[in-house]
Formats: sequence, C-alpha cells, structure tokens
Amino acid sequence: MSFFHAGPAPKGLGPRPGALRDGLGLQPGMKVGLFGGSFNPAHDGHAHVAETAMRRLGLDRVVWLVSPQNPLKSSRDTAPLSARMASARAVAATVGPAMIVSDFETRAGVQWTVDTLRVLKARYPGVQFVWLMGSDNLASFHRWRGWTDIMHLMPVAVIARPGSQLDSRSAPAASRYARFRIPAPRAGLLPSLEAPAWTYLTAPLNPRSSTAIRRGEASNLRGG
Repeated sequence: MSFFHAGPAPKGLGPRPGALRDGLGLQPGMKVGLFGGSFNPAHDGHAHVAETAMRRLGLDRVVWLVSPQNPLKSSRDTAPLSARMASARAVAATVGPAMIVSDFETRAGVQWTVDTLRVLKARYPGVQFVWLMGSDNLASFHRWRGWTDIMHLMPVAVIARPGSQLDSRSAPAASRYARFRIPAPRAGLLPSLEAPAWTYLTAPLNPRSSTAIRRGEASNLRGG
C-alpha cells in the first residue's frame, strides 16, 4: 500500500510571527492536547475524549480546534462557525477551565490538520503538544492529507469511541506505526516523547455522536 506525504510546509504558510492574536496563552513546558474537529455540534462524547486525554496524559490544557470547514465533509451539512464555536464552548465548559475553544485555523488561514500542527509548533516552541483523536478517526486516518507527516510532527493519543475499537486497532495507521505504540499504563510519558509515538486509551465509552444528533434534529423537524 502506498501512502501520501504532504511534504514540507508551503513557503509562507500561516501568519508571520507576532502577527496573529490567537488567545491561546500557551507557555514553554506546558503539556497541551490539540483536539480538532467540526464539532457539528459538540456533544458529551467530545467532552469524554478531552477529559480522558487530560487525565491520562497529565495535560495542562486541551485546545479544541474548531475547523472552519472540514475539507472531507460537505459544507451543506456544516453549521456556521459561530454556532459550532458556541456549541464547543458550552460542552468544553462542562469539563473545566483547562479547556480552550479556538478558531485558530480560521485566524491562521490554514485548512489541513498537518498545516495547523506545523504552524502551532513553530509558534509555540517549548510546548509539548499531543494530537488527540477518537478511535473512529484512527480507522480512516490514513486517508487524511499528510497523515504520516502528522505522526512525525508530534505524539498522538487515540481515545476509544463506541463502534470503532476493533477497526481502529487494525487500521493502516495502527499497523504502520505499531512499533511506536506506547502501552496505556505509560501514557503519561507521551507528551515528553519524540514523535513518532502514540497510545490507545480505553475508558467507559460514551455513545454520543454529532451525526446522530443531526439526524435526530432533522427527524424532529419533519415531525418524525
């Protein structure tokens, strides 16, 4: 199987140093989880992923990166950014003040996750970043633009989600990077490790999903 590499960052990618006010307030030495998504809408399943990662990895902050528009999804089914930001803020607040909800990608003018992570690493040297995602995303991670570059940019933590545990553990990304997997009992070491390094975390599963919520809302509108 062949894999796509995004290659080096395009020249001039992202904002000039000091030209962007992102409100993140991150400091060198912090352990920070980056949790990206459409959050269309955000729900307690997202909170479960963020809270599990924060507790098991010993993170100081989790940044919820609300995507301006997922390039792999239809814009017709995506609520306006302002609505998704509000949704994410409401759900993140249930976890605690260490959650930061950000429209960084919109402010920085980046679309692909691999570019977002490059910009953040360049902007915040000394911060120990970890990319966070649910196991449902790991199952299709090999289809993301520059996914192997992401694996080499920063450690990755995968949190189990209902219905995808078995598929995700046998996913191409899991197979390709099997020798870099950190056992869950040692997950607290992950933020300080050099990439590639990843772990798979299980916890009591939360079945909520944005897709199911949208389908339920559409059914209610039809009177179903």
